[in-house]
Amino acid sequence: MQTPSDRHAYPSHWEADVVLRDGGTARIRPITAEDADRLVSFYEQVSDESKYYRFFAPYPRLSAKDVHRFTHHDQVDRVGLAATVGGEFIATVRFDRIDSRGMSASAPADEAEVAFLVQDAHQGRGVASTLLEHIAAVARERGIRRFAAEVLPANTKMIKVFTDAGYQQKRSFEDGVVRLEFDLEPTDRSLAVQRAREQRAEARSVQRLLTPKSVAVIGVGRTPGGVGRSVLRNLREAGFTGRLYAVNSAFEEGSEVDGVPAYRSVRDIEETVELAVVTVPAERVPQAVDECGERGVLGLVVISAGYAESGPEGRERQRELVRQARSYGTRILGPNAFGVINTSPEVRLNASLAPHPPERGRIGLFTQSGAIGIALLSGLHRRGAGLSTFVSAGNRADVSGNDVLQYWYEDPDTDVALMYLESIGNPRKFTRLARRAATAKPLVVVQGARHSGIAPTGHAVQATRLPHATVSALLRQAGVIRVDTVTEMVDAGLLLAGQPLPAGPRVAILGNSESLGLLTYDACVADGLRPLPPRDLTTGATPADFRAALAEALSDDACDSVIVTAIPWVGEDGATASPEGEVLATELRAAAAGCPAKPVAVVHVELGGLAEALAAATRTRPDAPVPASGSGEGAQSSPHAERLPTAEVDDRTVIPAYPAAERAVRALAEAVKYAQWRREAKEPGKVHEYEDIDESGTARRIDELLAEQDDPRGATLAQDDARELLGRYGIDVRDALPAPDPDTALAAARALGYPVALKTTAPHLRHRADLGGVRLDLADEEQLRRAYAELTETFGKPAELRPVVQAMAPRGVDTVVRAVIDPAAGAVLSFGLAGAASELLGDTGHRLVPVTERDAGSLVRSIRTAPLLFGWRGSAPVDTPALEELLQRVSRLVDDHPEVVAVSLEPVVVAQRGLSVLGASVRLAPPPARSDLGPRALPGY
Repeated sequence: MQTPSDRHAYPSHWEADVVLRDGGTARIRPITAEDADRLVSFYEQVSDESKYYRFFAPYPRLSAKDVHRFTHHDQVDRVGLAATVGGEFIATVRFDRIDSRGMSASAPADEAEVAFLVQDAHQGRGVASTLLEHIAAVARERGIRRFAAEVLPANTKMIKVFTDAGYQQKRSFEDGVVRLEFDLEPTDRSLAVQRAREQRAEARSVQRLLTPKSVAVIGVGRTPGGVGRSVLRNLREAGFTGRLYAVNSAFEEGSEVDGVPAYRSVRDIEETVELAVVTVPAERVPQAVDECGERGVLGLVVISAGYAESGPEGRERQRELVRQARSYGTRILGPNAFGVINTSPEVRLNASLAPHPPERGRIGLFTQSGAIGIALLSGLHRRGAGLSTFVSAGNRADVSGNDVLQYWYEDPDTDVALMYLESIGNPRKFTRLARRAATAKPLVVVQGARHSGIAPTGHAVQATRLPHATVSALLRQAGVIRVDTVTEMVDAGLLLAGQPLPAGPRVAILGNSESLGLLTYDACVADGLRPLPPRDLTTGATPADFRAALAEALSDDACDSVIVTAIPWVGEDGATASPEGEVLATELRAAAAGCPAKPVAVVHVELGGLAEALAAATRTRPDAPVPASGSGEGAQSSPHAERLPTAEVDDRTVIPAYPAAERAVRALAEAVKYAQWRREAKEPGKVHEYEDIDESGTARRIDELLAEQDDPRGATLAQDDARELLGRYGIDVRDALPAPDPDTALAAARALGYPVALKTTAPHLRHRADLGGVRLDLADEEQLRRAYAELTETFGKPAELRPVVQAMAPRGVDTVVRAVIDPAAGAVLSFGLAGAASELLGDTGHRLVPVTERDAGSLVRSIRTAPLLFGWRGSAPVDTPALEELLQRVSRLVDDHPEVVAVSLEPVVVAQRGLSVLGASVRLAPPPARSDLGPRALPGY
């Protein structure tokens, strides 16, 4: 008889923590022989109806034989998984490999019968759907390609689990049973279903933290002062609409703290506690988590410090904290968190260390740093900006920016998302989520610690080999508004939250200072905008003059946005004076209301009260209309709807004011680029299909080449092998014949035909024409012999130089095309011009693979030196369509075959007609794991 380890050791890589539909968590793991008692206990809690659906007959209890069968698996032909909460089973799934007759079988049989059982109390939480994803991944790993399931017609819930999964399937009905058969290969639809479920589950888990009906603060001191007491005070003063509890083991029974009921333990609270804020010292946190888990608390905000930020011992303490919380199905924000804020009038939650919560607004803010969070809250408050929600995650051991982004994606109260990130734990997933979110609402990101290359202490992140500039380019490709400082983030956020998106880059400039107008004009040119000549209203302009000029500019079809500049008025005696800021603000608002489809920004210099008046005006106006798409009673709106212009200025419209022209222009430029991205995102283009690509033949050849390699980490292919592999994808590389001596060089030239090029392939000279390692346009034997002698005399012996002879390519622009698979970000395609100058300036464009036709075109145009390809200073334009096709072919190669972990084509000479690939390098290796294609799972701890 086989034991669980007869054929395979315990497959620990099948273990995973998952987020369920309601936002709670569960652990999925293989069932072992030690689970017999757990299985019996689980089965006893399942209703008779569910048992009947599972076994097609009354089955009140499991026999000893059943228990043995369901707990002993060979992990190949028979596999069982369980979903657990608190160490106890809440659901099980198993498969048994079968042959074409439905009998038990072993490989190479590739079909299995699958069956589920979910405890009634946990049905409706998405447990079965999640288990199906994981058991399907296990089956594929074991060579099973198809599942079969027999379900009673009345068991509609389980039929829905299978039919909604998105796999291609067949359904039949025989002998009163529905038989479902479906292939396990992921499809576009199954991945879409999986990601939609992931979004709903992760959004719900964050919603639990932001919209609790009851909060317990654990660690409230008996005397004023301390973190716990501060959090409790902030919750009270914010007007939290739910129930509050103070917890401290030193409290007396029946006591109160500042009017809040006090308890010795969360266990003593009779009512349900949905959120616990933990402020006790780190060594007492495990006890608090246990009490919360046993009491069924839904979410934890751990403000306590002393975890991974404090060193190796703290890092292990942090890992144990996450494991402990997840064992109870609970998610954690923190540890070392600053807290959470929700300004919704239905909640009014300030479970943070911020003594003054922000006003209600349309901006969502996420930070990993508490100090940066304080600074941002203060800066937004000074600028008159309100927030919808604020999350400061600290060490983000569990809940991360990805989770909050999932929540904001469908949050009707958030129009703009601002994120300060010190690290990106899962760049591939973040980019995917950001792209989807950016199609609905702007996402502005600042990444700290971007040049150190070191993740902040306390953050567990995947390693990436990509430089920050590359990561930044990929985020921009996903629609992220990437800025460098928190000041720029606030500036952009204010404009995006208060104004419509510009329709183009044309900017009208008007104001009462010619000099300030010219500074604004120059800033627009520097940031890629197209400013109209500034209109000088002179220093004698009145607020009414500003209103008339702004109204005229907004009605002009030649402009897409307006920047108003204002300085104090200068009196006859030389003293500066200005009317009240509210007067000018009122006039500007009135003019903007007449054309609400165009954005307006104000640059002011020492004009007292103007910024405050502009920010506060519409929010305090008693007759401000409620927008039809808002969150008022009975309102219905889609989070993906465009902001529609209205005839009146509504409570979302605030004209942002800036103390410097450069800041206003930079914010507007980011809005212009984002608006352009959003328009293009509606038609992203297609990944081109090429009939001459040999995908299956390439796969076979890659398997052969990998089998020949001695190094399991992979290797760079020989030139002939690389040329052959690329040729299967329609990428022709010009022959380069070795020339170890002059006579061999002459023979190579005769075979290729003159004129030829002679170049070294030594690593320190390769592709460095500026160092003299390349001789071009050698027309005959005499020139070739002379060039050979010069190279060897100047740089060394032929054995060191490794010279080659190559036929001359048509003249053109030398470029470089590269692709690499990064373990964290995925496959990245890069393009730039060849040469030291481009490398020195970092003038390289990047796109995530696969690239579409539109991506390829934008990649070619993204570099600063792109004008050289399009006829700069009278030169002939080169064949950019051929270049774009090459980029798409390289993208297809690395996307179709993840074993191709690196490709470098250098140089690629792009001529007026066609192009020539003169050098190529290909590296093969076992493909890195694709976590984004596997079943849903939280990061392991």
